[in-house]
Amino acid sequence: MRLKLDENFGTRTQRLFAAAGHDVETVRDEGLQGAADQFLYERSRGEGRCLVTLDLDFSSVTRFPPIDGPGIVIFRAPRNLSRSALDAMARRIVLALESMAVADQLWVVEATRIRVYHPRERAD
Repeated sequence: MRLKLDENFGTRTQRLFAAAGHDVETVRDEGLQGAADQFLYERSRGEGRCLVTLDLDFSSVTRFPPIDGPGIVIFRAPRNLSRSALDAMARRIVLALESMAVADQLWVVEATRIRVYHPRERAD
């Protein structure tokens, strides 16, 4: 799977996804820190990369529709997110990607589950 990690993830998370065989690029490596959400959304879609972020703004499916795209994964993290909790959430995604496709969907990853938003219909 092709992934783009938002600026709020470090090399540790990048390595975790890469070790699982995913093609990972980061906003930080591309020098896009501080870029507008709309720009990151369009850039990720244009590159065919699922956007992985902690930014809850991307949960707005009217503003950032996952339909006909590579998908969006949002970490809904507790206030005091530890490194080990972040790693556990990333591992949960790695396991889920082994059996489910994120394309055309919004995944909200929480401490104990992944909520999946399924669009009702595809755009024409």
